[in-house]
Amino acid sequence: MSGQSGQQIARLRETVARLHGELTRYGLVAWTAGNVSARVPGRDLMVIKPSGVDYDDLCADNMVVCDLDGTVVEGDHSPSSDTAAHAYVYRAMPEVGGVVHTHSTYATAWAARGEAIACHLTAQADEFGGEIPIGPFALIGGDDIGKGIVSTLTGHRSPAVLMRNHGVFTIGRDARSAVKAAVMCEDVARTAHLARALGQPLPIDPADIDALYDRYQNVYGQRAASPTTT
Repeated sequence: MSGQSGQQIARLRETVARLHGELTRYGLVAWTAGNVSARVPGRDLMVIKPSGVDYDDLCADNMVVCDLDGTVVEGDHSPSSDTAAHAYVYRAMPEVGGVVHTHSTYATAWAARGEAIACHLTAQADEFGGEIPIGPFALIGGDDIGKGIVSTLTGHRSPAVLMRNHGVFTIGRDARSAVKAAVMCEDVARTAHLARALGQPLPIDPADIDALYDRYQNVYGQRAASPTTT
């Protein structure tokens, strides 16, 4: 690929490679498990991690470019074994620009139980807008995981789904947002586990969950400065 498109893909390769470092930084993966992908804006393409490559060896050059059917378009490595799932999400959810998969310990323990994480924390209300849902069991390698992700998250405020007996998948407007959701999902799952061990967590009123979510999504953080008028 050449020209502007080639430069855009080169930047995404660098971004996706770098973001895998966040998965190890926050302890969300073991060995070579887990993956990050990013949609190429304006193209039916995505950039994804190669299969079975050590995290220490990941770099822009060994990221793999695939079309949205999961076919390799550019790269010298085989793509992640979860490529079909990522590709299905991108095809079905055009608003999604990034997908992440982890087997992070606490969140995956909830997935093994087949139990959604009810919203008992303001931080969870902020980020997920309610419970973190459970998705169906599906075998790796085909579209079934992607179908389960899409069917569970469509119309749901949560950017994370706990796929039963498997692990966490998160989505975002870009790859960084999806990584953030994976980090926050594990943080919530750990605290929820500890709260459950101590007793019955206290509920948050649904109206308060709505208010917290709206504030965090629309008010919290830095906003672009409004143009001044003279």
